[in-house]
Amino acid sequence: MNRRDTVLALLALGAVPRTSFAQPQGKVWRIGFLALRHVDFLDSDYYYGPFTQGMRELGYVEGKNLAIEWRSADGDVKRLPGLAAELVKLQVDLITTAGNDAAIAAQKATGTIPIVMGSAADPVANGLIKSLARPGGNMTGLSDIGSELAPKRLEMLLAITSKAQSNPPRIALLLNPSSPANIRGREIVLAAGLTLGAKVLPFEARTVAEIDAAFSAMRQQNAGALIVSIHPFFQQQRGQIAQLASKHRLPSIAADRGYAEAGCLMSYGPSLAENFRRAAYYVDKIFKGAKPADLPVEQPTKIELVINLKTAKALDLTIPQSILLRADRVIE
Repeated sequence: MNRRDTVLALLALGAVPRTSFAQPQGKVWRIGFLALRHVDFLDSDYYYGPFTQGMRELGYVEGKNLAIEWRSADGDVKRLPGLAAELVKLQVDLITTAGNDAAIAAQKATGTIPIVMGSAADPVANGLIKSLARPGGNMTGLSDIGSELAPKRLEMLLAITSKAQSNPPRIALLLNPSSPANIRGREIVLAAGLTLGAKVLPFEARTVAEIDAAFSAMRQQNAGALIVSIHPFFQQQRGQIAQLASKHRLPSIAADRGYAEAGCLMSYGPSLAENFRRAAYYVDKIFKGAKPADLPVEQPTKIELVINLKTAKALDLTIPQSILLRADRVIE
């Protein structure tokens, strides 16, 4: 019996652990995790906790065969290049990124260490990959389709707030001008506004103070509702955004459920938690020998609608039954 037949026989008898071929014996894999927004990097974190949970499900446990170097820029995009350089210097086996800014910083820092995007808006248009099917280079992972869903968010917002709107409705759009994805998203929302008969008013913010100033400007320009663009800094400040929207009585919608949970009227977009759980699958594939260039980039399949009825009541709004029936979660 040759060596191959011997190994197959032992596998059949259960004498050789199947995981022994997935990873070298005694190997401790090192992952660098790079994020823009502040995060405590706990399992309880809605966005990033599922990543470590997904890794455990695949047999990677921190303190045993896995070490994660967590790096957060706390909302300051200028810190990302330095943090990415730190991870490269540490010679991690792979870098996982959260958001476009982190992915861009990691890509500029290394052309050899594999990079898995946990979530990135339009990675082809942003130059991160060549195509979804054949990403090329050292980067793969998951994109999000949040910007593509912007017209639907505007449509739902108009349906809910039609009685409270001027003619034509004036809809504020909060965006970060430093984000190419936000700039492209602005054009999508402006075009949707023309189609739906609404006037979209863009307001820019890069800092906490600029968010405050943007809301004051929204009030001055008589905006009747608000769309929040997808950006990790806005996610970090979702509590501030929800409070200001409530203060100025602006019905608001964003892409992910954290905003609705913080007090915004509703959210409609991909499940980021599911994205980061799925990112663990890519990491496992690469650790087992797959090349990032050969792993197609996935788009999310789970889209969530969350409605905050507490906020609707505070704003004297009635949610149409047709929208309520579609909700994945209703906060009462």
